[in-house]
Amino acid sequence: MRVMSNRESENPEGFCLAEAGPLVESHQGIVKAEVSGDHHTLTLDYDPARISTEEVKAVAQQVGHEPVAAYGRCLLRLDGRGCEACALKLESRAEKIPGIRRATATYLGGTMTVTFDGRELPGEHVVQAVKEIGAKVRPYAEEETGGRLEIVFTALTLAFLLTAFIGSKTHLPGAWVAAFYAGAYLTGGWFGVLASIDSLKQRTVDVDLLMVLAALGAACVGAPLEGAMLLFLFSLSNVLQDFAIARTRKAIKSLMKLRPSQALVKRGAGAEITPIERVTLDDVIVVRPGERLPLDGTVLEGRTAIDESSVTGESLPVEKSPGSPVFAGTINQTGAIEVRVTKLAQDSTIARLIQMVEVAQSEKAQTQRWLDRAEQYYAMGVIALTLALIVVPWLLHAGTFAAIFYRAMTVMVVASPCALVISTPATILSAIGGAARRGILFKGGAHLETAATIKTVVFDKTGTLTEGKPRVTEVAGSDPDLLALAASIETRSEHPLALAIVNEARDRGLTLLACSDFQSVSGQGASGLVNGRRIAVGNARYLAGFGLPEPVEPYSSQGKTAVYVVEITATPARYLGVIAIADVLRADAIETIRTLKANGILRVVMLTGDNQHVAAAIAKEAGVDEFHAGLRPEEKLALVKQMKSAQPVAMVGDGVNDAPALAAASLGIAMGAAGTDVAMETADVVLMNNHLANVAFALGLSRNARRVVIQNLTFALGVIVVLITSALGLHLPLTLGVVGHEGSTVLVCLNGLRLLLPSAPSRS
Repeated sequence: MRVMSNRESENPEGFCLAEAGPLVESHQGIVKAEVSGDHHTLTLDYDPARISTEEVKAVAQQVGHEPVAAYGRCLLRLDGRGCEACALKLESRAEKIPGIRRATATYLGGTMTVTFDGRELPGEHVVQAVKEIGAKVRPYAEEETGGRLEIVFTALTLAFLLTAFIGSKTHLPGAWVAAFYAGAYLTGGWFGVLASIDSLKQRTVDVDLLMVLAALGAACVGAPLEGAMLLFLFSLSNVLQDFAIARTRKAIKSLMKLRPSQALVKRGAGAEITPIERVTLDDVIVVRPGERLPLDGTVLEGRTAIDESSVTGESLPVEKSPGSPVFAGTINQTGAIEVRVTKLAQDSTIARLIQMVEVAQSEKAQTQRWLDRAEQYYAMGVIALTLALIVVPWLLHAGTFAAIFYRAMTVMVVASPCALVISTPATILSAIGGAARRGILFKGGAHLETAATIKTVVFDKTGTLTEGKPRVTEVAGSDPDLLALAASIETRSEHPLALAIVNEARDRGLTLLACSDFQSVSGQGASGLVNGRRIAVGNARYLAGFGLPEPVEPYSSQGKTAVYVVEITATPARYLGVIAIADVLRADAIETIRTLKANGILRVVMLTGDNQHVAAAIAKEAGVDEFHAGLRPEEKLALVKQMKSAQPVAMVGDGVNDAPALAAASLGIAMGAAGTDVAMETADVVLMNNHLANVAFALGLSRNARRVVIQNLTFALGVIVVLITSALGLHLPLTLGVVGHEGSTVLVCLNGLRLLLPSAPSRS
């Protein structure tokens, strides 16, 4: 959600409005703040799950701004077959509706996204307001219709065409042949005429109009067979094109099937099946083995393994126990569990994932928008060229009118930009759909296009390059039971370092002993009796209290924390050993950075709030080109902006502390975002799992998509040039022109569909 506010006074206390952004971003739930160049407007993007609209308004007022608008977003289904230039005009008209601030639409994707001011235009009135400007829209939740009728009409066109052709060769009465050709024209041109009328109402000229005019022209010069064939192949091409795009949209819509409609909710001593819309927060639901989780929540009771591949892309089942988060749409595999609901149906991770990918379909790449605008001028140019090819040779008596007109119709057909128009959206939608299958969510074609330009990748350290939780890296000492003794003491502590020691001991299968007379000093260490021995575990300062000298160890210079284990009952007290603990690199961090550099990334940078020693050790191990340590969030933001001024920068973070830097980068990539609301709202690309390798995959996919777009555009232009040259110089038959024109359209669609395949993108 978004709130805009205006400065209400000059602020007598002298508050610097230019600093308002970083100040308000420190509030929980506000993910982005922008101050206009004249410092009169402050725009806040916020997560409504973490902070209310009223609280956001209060924050704006604290920095001298008076809220004037709260924005919402509505996703609509766009019906009909219109040109993308028509979609641009539709956007322009929608944005003139009072209360609508932004609109994006695509007929190919079948979606329209409207950002509106709820004060001026209530959300329930958005659909009607857009309908009143002539747009064929309806709520996106309604089932998609259409498509089958065009297939039927295409089949009828072929039947009429074949019957007329055979009849003309078997001496069928001319009236019957003419009737069958008329039927072919009617069924083959029906949808093209409707689309042309809609386009003309919006004062645009599209390829549908060009095809209809060419077919009518062919009939006028005594070539009804060629005209009917043109309409059939054009209709067939549209059916195949729709099928290709539908494959992408089907990959996206298949996500919606992941969400069950009912949940088994505990009520008193029993349980009852309840629609998920009626389940409330903190309700307890029961999920049996083999069932999909209906809602996000936290495990209360039971242990199991859950297949999260549908949401996060994680291929292996994830172990879950009491306290573990679980997500709607995932599959419970091994054990029955009870889950406390933490998000309502409309706020669940899978619901927001679906909405994000649906909205992404209407967010076009800049290349596509440029082509959409150019289509109108190109189509008008084709009509002008066709008229010139008719008028000029006829005035010069360069042939019979029928021959001149026939050649002009052929040029009109082969010069039409069908393949050019479809080349970019077919590729972009396929790439977005293919990435979504892997758990990588691009929030639109513009971000996919930006990703292909990235030259610098900036990683946050904690939780991104590293696992974000301490782990034992070394155990050194004279006592073979060193780790077991330390873990026996630390079972009584909740400190992160203590948990790391206990987890390591359990992973090694060690037996933990009973601990009594436990004593602890906050921030220093703890001691207790284990098998009659007083064992102390802690840092050097803690051990100094027992009269022990400060030990000499190399771990601090390696960016690790040293935890010492001492026996106090011994005379004198003596060291048993030391346990080194660190926030370790992710298993795939080093390989990911190598892949990024191999794929054309010139600079890899690490940012962290940790000290210089820790940062240096991690940076050296990871293989980054440079690092910056001891940074506050605002300093990370400033560094990202500085790097962005030199070349396109991608910022990779967890979406919480890194929200300002993610928003400021050329491309914000949020990692491990399943359940992380701020990450989903702030980033341009959301990785639903913790696989760092998907950063390289996402950037590689974007480069691959750019290559496919270039291939499609080059091929489409090449075909047009060859066909126009052949039509002008070699008297290309209209039939071959139609086949070449429509064939190129289908081929660019199929080439774009390759990006739906699960194979990794090739290197650049």
